[in-house]
Amino acid sequence: MDIDLQTLLFEFIGGLGIFLLGIKYMGEGLQKSAGDRLRDILDRFTSNPFLGVLAGIIVTILIQSSSGTTVLTIGLVNAGFMTLRQAIGVIMGANVGTTVTAFVIGLDIGEYALPIIAVGCFLLFFFKNSKVNNVGQTIFGFGALFFGLELMSGGLKPLRTLDVFQELTVEMSQQPILGVVIGTVFTVIVQSSSATIGILQSLFSEGAIELKAALPVLFGDNIGTTITAVLAAIGASVAAKRAALTHVIFNLIGTTIVLVLLHPFTIYVEMLQGQFNLNEEMTIAFAHGSFNVVNTLIQLPFVAALAWLVTKIVPGKDVIVEYKPQHLDPIFIQQSSTLALDQAKAEVVRMGEYAYKGLEETNLYLTNNHQKHSEMAIQIEGALNNLDRKITDYLIELSGESMSELESAKHTALMDSVRDIERIGDHFENIIELIDYKISNKVQLTDQAVEDLNNMFDLTILTVKQAVKALDTSNREEALAVVQKEDEIDKMERAFRKKHIIRMNEGLCSGSAGIVFVDIISNLERIGDHAVNIAEAVLGDN
Repeated sequence: MDIDLQTLLFEFIGGLGIFLLGIKYMGEGLQKSAGDRLRDILDRFTSNPFLGVLAGIIVTILIQSSSGTTVLTIGLVNAGFMTLRQAIGVIMGANVGTTVTAFVIGLDIGEYALPIIAVGCFLLFFFKNSKVNNVGQTIFGFGALFFGLELMSGGLKPLRTLDVFQELTVEMSQQPILGVVIGTVFTVIVQSSSATIGILQSLFSEGAIELKAALPVLFGDNIGTTITAVLAAIGASVAAKRAALTHVIFNLIGTTIVLVLLHPFTIYVEMLQGQFNLNEEMTIAFAHGSFNVVNTLIQLPFVAALAWLVTKIVPGKDVIVEYKPQHLDPIFIQQSSTLALDQAKAEVVRMGEYAYKGLEETNLYLTNNHQKHSEMAIQIEGALNNLDRKITDYLIELSGESMSELESAKHTALMDSVRDIERIGDHFENIIELIDYKISNKVQLTDQAVEDLNNMFDLTILTVKQAVKALDTSNREEALAVVQKEDEIDKMERAFRKKHIIRMNEGLCSGSAGIVFVDIISNLERIGDHAVNIAEAVLGDN
């Protein structure tokens, strides 16, 4: 019996590991094959909850993980790409999309798993083409998924003869809540509802568990998968926390409804099994699919109510970085180039305000090493990149219209300013990477070096702020003050560099600390250059 137990454990754990690897590889391969357009799909096709559901289904099928789609959605909500209502639709779709994995498992091709793995490996190792490699990775993952299932099934087979396990399944049949708890806990541990549903399909196919006991476990799997989204929302924005909570509430409500109707639902699944002559794995897949589709159809009309509920449960004002432009109305391009330029300028000023906010967050990260400041600065840098593309596209479209000489000069100045502001984002991103290096390698800066950096940060932030103000108000005096401050930044950079060399010579500062210090002040000096470029565009405009 000891040998049997060891074999059971080894086959089950090993099979589970290979199954999870297969899911991961298949999802990554599909994602790469589809191109890195998942964010675009979610961003573009979420104008209403119904389209959000479709987007959630598509993306989940591509990455083979409802948790992955939900985490991606939380990231988009956190970044301001998506509203809470749009996110709810995507989360509902993700629950439907994840059922595809169970249907794939329902295909009885386990005996062909090894040759499928061999084909995947052949495409991975004998071809240099990345597209072929991506297909190979998908095929390898597909084969590994079935091979892992075969091993798990073999390991789980002896369970049906164990009295303890038989008693547990009887208990779950009589007390469905116990099955829900077991399903939830196991999915929380494994971090994959696809894996736990795969195990459930294996148990059911081996006759180790009855349908009436298996269904509550299936519902619990759906609740357990929400933990990944909850973990992803820790430390994120209020809107992201609300999106994660929606995932939990959605599955809790669905499970409650189906538990109340467990008897008729069981009869319905048995009827499906008999009507279509389904194997055991496919029976669980249809039960899973039916549960999620019905749950989505029931709750889809109540998206606004769900949004209201989670807003009440997670109170607070949400602070997010809004990636999307707010002033670029294309109607002005045809109607009035003057108004269109004003719109573009308002958006460039907004972009500039983000630039100095990103600098402030970077300075805070240097001062206290708190990761939240780094994350916020990186989010702002992403927003700057997006706004850069959108504003540039808008201005390029506007350049096709007839403009006066003065308007053409303003147009050129705005194009240049957008580029300079985007470069400011690149430089503070460089500084964040330097601070990351400092933290991870335990590089110690002297108190004097930290003071110098903070002084230079203060002056640089002030200079960028004034440059943006000069751009906003077209104020010549403000622009001249920026030029003056930039001269101070240059002098400061030279002076601090000399002081740093003295510290190095006196042995007060390590080589690594020296590199970090010099690179940070160099990036700040370059930011000053971009600020003065914005100011000079204002001076040239007047």
